[in-house]
Amino acid sequence: MDIFAFPPLTLLLDGAYGALLSLSHLLEPLAGSNAAALAVVLVTMLVRTALIPVGVSQAKAEQLRARLAPKLRELQKRHGKDAERLQRETLALYKNENASPLAGCLPLLVQGAVVGILYTLFLRPEIAGHPNELLTHDLFGAPLGSSLLTAVGGGLDAATAVVWAVVLVLILVVAEITRRVFRPQAPAEGPLASPGMLGVMNALHYLTAVFAVFVPLAAALYLVVTVTWTLVQRALLRRRYPLPVA
Repeated sequence: MDIFAFPPLTLLLDGAYGALLSLSHLLEPLAGSNAAALAVVLVTMLVRTALIPVGVSQAKAEQLRARLAPKLRELQKRHGKDAERLQRETLALYKNENASPLAGCLPLLVQGAVVGILYTLFLRPEIAGHPNELLTHDLFGAPLGSSLLTAVGGGLDAATAVVWAVVLVLILVVAEITRRVFRPQAPAEGPLASPGMLGVMNALHYLTAVFAVFVPLAAALYLVVTVTWTLVQRALLRRRYPLPVA
């Protein structure tokens, strides 16, 4: 089933296509054949700028969760065998703090939607019935509409290999810095306290690089910019909203 066949989503996709193509044309005197790639980068930065207030809320929520962690552990000990009671007490605790356990989820939802639109824009040969001009654009010779898997399957040329190598290395470097700077804290007890679970939590930082292999280069560029932005923003906000010392 093609969800973009639904008229409102068709209009949304066509509007996104027209806006991105127009921005690419405006950037052509500056970036030449790389204009569409630069347009993706600028759109990413625009989306992240719009999400700064939500990022602040996310940092506050992280600080609150860290402050409530001892109380949540106490509730787990007291009502661990009664899931319904534990859920009620947990929600009551957050309500007393004027907070929500789901606080900070909006950036993930918005970014997922943007990646989905970019993925679709650089995948379809036609958008709303007209040829997709974006598929004719590239980044230093690497087609924006091809994933790394597609490029390898079709015979990987040197230019495409270099571009993808840079993209993946940047994502992995940012993931490693993020892992080191924001190292997850293992709880003192419980199923999450095992070394194996901590290893899984550390490995989650590198999932973006795995995901990038399967999406068009344009969407991978979005991922590069957004993980870098997230690292810098999170570091700045952590200084503004530090976690309580255990």
